[in-house]
Amino acid sequence: MAFGRLERREAPKPMGEINMTPLIDVMLVLLVIFMITAPLMTSSLRLDLPKSEAASPSDTPQFIAVALSPAGELFLGEERLDPATFKTRIKQLGQSRPEMEVQLRADQAVPYGRVAELIGWIQDGGLHRIAFVAQAPSSDKP
Repeated sequence: MAFGRLERREAPKPMGEINMTPLIDVMLVLLVIFMITAPLMTSSLRLDLPKSEAASPSDTPQFIAVALSPAGELFLGEERLDPATFKTRIKQLGQSRPEMEVQLRADQAVPYGRVAELIGWIQDGGLHRIAFVAQAPSSDKP
C-alpha cells in the first residue's frame, strides 16, 4: 500500500542569469538626474549684468559666449583666456564660422572703453553678429 507516499521531484536549479531590470531602472534614474542638473551648471561665472526692459533671450542656435568680468578677465565660453590667446581663438572661429553670433556678457562695473576694445577684437576676428546680454529688471519696483 502506498499511503502517505509523496512523489519525489527534482530540486529547483539555481538561477544562472542576472536580473537586468533593477540595473536599468537605476541607470534611467541617473540619466534623468543628469538631464535636469546639467543645464543648471552651465554658467558658473557671476556677473552683475545691466538691466534692460528689452532683454530677451536670443533664438540663434549657433553662438559663442564671451564674458568680461569686473576684474577685466576674458572668458570664451567657460574658459578664461589672456588677450593674445583670445584674439587668436576669435580669428579661428571667424574663419571657420563667420555667421556665428557672439553673445557678449559684460559686468556693468566694466568701463565702456574696455567693452569697446573687446568688440573691436571680435570684429577684427571676422565675427560681426554681436548680441549684448542683459537681465530683465526685477518686478518689485514701487
